[in-house]
Amino acid sequence: MNPIELSLFASRIEAVCDEMGAVLQRTAFSPNIKDRLDYSCAVFDASGELCAQAAHIPVHLGSMAYAMRGIVRDVGWSPGDMVILNDPFLGGTHLPDVTLIAPLFVAERLVGFVANRAHHADIGASTPGSMPISRRLDEEGLIIPPSRLLRGGEMDQAMLDHIAGVTANPQQSRGDFAAQISANRTGLARLRALIEGLGEGGQGVDAYADGLRQLNDYAERLARSALAAIPDGEYRFRDWMDDDGCGHTDLPIEVSLHVAGHRIRVDFTGTAPQTEGNINCPLSVAAAGVYYAFRCLMPAHTPAASGSFRS
Repeated sequence: MNPIELSLFASRIEAVCDEMGAVLQRTAFSPNIKDRLDYSCAVFDASGELCAQAAHIPVHLGSMAYAMRGIVRDVGWSPGDMVILNDPFLGGTHLPDVTLIAPLFVAERLVGFVANRAHHADIGASTPGSMPISRRLDEEGLIIPPSRLLRGGEMDQAMLDHIAGVTANPQQSRGDFAAQISANRTGLARLRALIEGLGEGGQGVDAYADGLRQLNDYAERLARSALAAIPDGEYRFRDWMDDDGCGHTDLPIEVSLHVAGHRIRVDFTGTAPQTEGNINCPLSVAAAGVYYAFRCLMPAHTPAASGSFRS
């Protein structure tokens, strides 16, 4: 693709994410999603690399992108499947943020994935709120490892009943899950139409995959250029969390940046160790925070893609 074609291609992929978000917002039941807009939508390639995301909640997808390759590798995908998860140690954030991932098949080939993550008002925590008073992960609510909510387009009703059943408002929960499913189906339909417009059968699939590769390579070039503009050296900063909700106060967060050309090493040595309350971050969430901070330094037209974060 020439630069103009690549720019148009990137805009079309981003528009798919935007439309997924519009569907999710307009069909959700809970104020968390439809009013507070606490959700995110994204497109991934067949290997699980992030290729586009809407400007929703960056930390959602930064953490999911960090773990998506493993999720893609460990699941045997079929058309019509949809996988659900919220486990923070498998690419989730906190338990109320529930993710649905759907594969896209064109010409009998796995082409990529669409995914959305939405903050549910309740997921069965021991106390109300998205940051419950808890000392163990299971006290924050139901932990959902990657599991098929839909298989071949058919809902696993027992699984949905179990998840909705632990919440304070099962009807609202079911409505929000239906909205997430609809958003993914919209994304699949729009991507399929895009691919078919690039060529018939395998030709369109190949053109689409090549476009995604070029998009990520372009994002990498822009990211390296932006990071290279930061003067070489070591930069340090320290801040404190007031408390962890369980009586531990003044918890330090310390970071040092080691800049050498377009490479930056981020070191959190000096940060408080794991604490008793529920403010601990798994690696994927910490990485997402770092990704977002550096993304803000890049040109506005940098694609929101995995290429921006290649080492």
